[in-house]
Amino acid sequence: MRESAAVSQAALAARPGNGKVLYDRISGGEGILKIKNGTGKDGVVTLVRGKTKAFSLYVRAKSTASFKRVDDGTYTVYFTTGYRFNSSKRKFTKSAVYQRFNDRLKFNTTATQSTIWTLTLNPVKGGNARTSGVNPKDFPA
Repeated sequence: MRESAAVSQAALAARPGNGKVLYDRISGGEGILKIKNGTGKDGVVTLVRGKTKAFSLYVRAKSTASFKRVDDGTYTVYFTTGYRFNSSKRKFTKSAVYQRFNDRLKFNTTATQSTIWTLTLNPVKGGNARTSGVNPKDFPA
């Protein structure tokens, strides 16, 4: 019993906190991305501008997180959900699913306004965002 408790504690310690930025290469803008994860699995959302991975954000199951420094530009949004996130490999090791939103997000800042997008990782009644599966090898880890 003690051994399994130790394993559980180690797994919890390795689980990133909600809203943890896992990667940040392109940021500093005024845009805001809000992510609602209504699934029972943790998720990682990654934005890619052109061919450059911009940032990745960890969103725990049944939680909401925000990234508040999105630079202006047009981004493809990838996300993965699963269990047992391995931080060094930047992937889930159990029940992982890899997807992307079909429509890209455009962030544009003016003197008086900035862009705020809200994405939901689970299907929503009346929602209009379509997703496609992604081969794990093509996912921007």
